[in-house]
Amino acid sequence: MSKKTDTTKTKEKKTKKVVKKKKVDIVKEVPNKFHLIITPEVPESAKWYVLHTQSNREQITSRTLKTRVQALGLENYIFETFIPTQEKIRVTKGKKYTIKERIFPGYLLVRMIIMDRSWLAVRTTQGITGFVGIGNNPTPLPPKEVDAVMAFSKQSAPKFQASFSLNEAVRIAEGPFADLLGTVNVIDESRGKVEVLVSIFGRETPVELDFAQVVKI
Repeated sequence: MSKKTDTTKTKEKKTKKVVKKKKVDIVKEVPNKFHLIITPEVPESAKWYVLHTQSNREQITSRTLKTRVQALGLENYIFETFIPTQEKIRVTKGKKYTIKERIFPGYLLVRMIIMDRSWLAVRTTQGITGFVGIGNNPTPLPPKEVDAVMAFSKQSAPKFQASFSLNEAVRIAEGPFADLLGTVNVIDESRGKVEVLVSIFGRETPVELDFAQVVKI
């Protein structure tokens, strides 16, 4: 066997090793004003964090952050933003409309790698008042919690009926938040929906569910 062939094989082995070490998550870019993709290739080291934003300015802040990241050349450190929403049916003048309503008003999720420049870029973006965490140390969200919130945001508005009492303790039986305990806060019999207060991100959060997704304890 020639030296040239041996050299070629050695190069192939080195190339394969480099490919194995490179683990990235490819994010599909679909038209969604609540989910902005800055860089579709996301390394495994990137984590999701929660940002405090000015109330009712989550979308504007998300767009501002994307523009700022691109202007500062930080696309390899800040990858996407996400505003958790859920479908709701609004009845106006006898007509039903499906709308997207924010699950966590005043909050925005960002997927990024924390380092001095990326932290400063996010923290000083207009509309962002801070990271959720202890002191100046942002706390990354558990992957399961992020997956549950994203899956919940993709659900269509359910259409079932049942009956519950206000302030009644219940358990979520179906969907991304299955097995979480909560308290009935609002009952909408005309739409067959119940609003349950559950603990998410360390705070009491109202989640609208179909009656069939909730069971009495």
